[in-house]
Amino acid sequence: MKRTNRWLLPYDLLLARHGPQHWWPGETPFEVMVGAVLTQNTAWGNVEKAIANLKRADALDCRTILAMADADLAELIRPAGYFNVKAKRLKALCRFLAERGVESAPEALAGQGTSAELRRDLLAVHGIGEETADSILLYALGLASFVVDAYTRRAFGRLGLLCGDEGYGAIQRLFERHVPCDTRLYNEYHALIVRLGKEHCRPRPRCTDCPLNSLCPSAT
Repeated sequence: MKRTNRWLLPYDLLLARHGPQHWWPGETPFEVMVGAVLTQNTAWGNVEKAIANLKRADALDCRTILAMADADLAELIRPAGYFNVKAKRLKALCRFLAERGVESAPEALAGQGTSAELRRDLLAVHGIGEETADSILLYALGLASFVVDAYTRRAFGRLGLLCGDEGYGAIQRLFERHVPCDTRLYNEYHALIVRLGKEHCRPRPRCTDCPLNSLCPSAT
């Protein structure tokens, strides 16, 4: 049966076209957390280079990062850009994990509170904003917290589901109100929106062959 929920129709069409995205790429929950910090204001390909550097240096773990000099850590993550700033942010995240006693098993953080409580605590960590916190909750900890990004705002504005001036929290609440609270669904939906934003719903849209043409009043 075809859905009538306007917030889920895009998901159905995107999944039918592209299939599961297997996102977020990362071998461990800690790697996902690191990637969520490093991907701020940069392309994912640059993050992959930075993470590869950390792996080659045997430095992709919480204790090692905390023991490193800021300059050494910054040099390893240089490909991700803003490397001095991001080195401080990574250390702040690692200190938070150490304070919670989960530096050896960051995924155990999921058992230390509700999604809302952990989100509040993550937002109190230096350099972690809403998108980064939600990415950590969803992709590293397996908790249902819908991730909103620039791709989401652009695509759903063009679909007529957003006015365009909503804040992050307002957009997240709309999705969480209209999309069933399910970690796998949130995971897949966000990943598909990212793919849509990269391939079709760009600043200058590529509407030809877009999976959402039939829904989009802005399609050309």
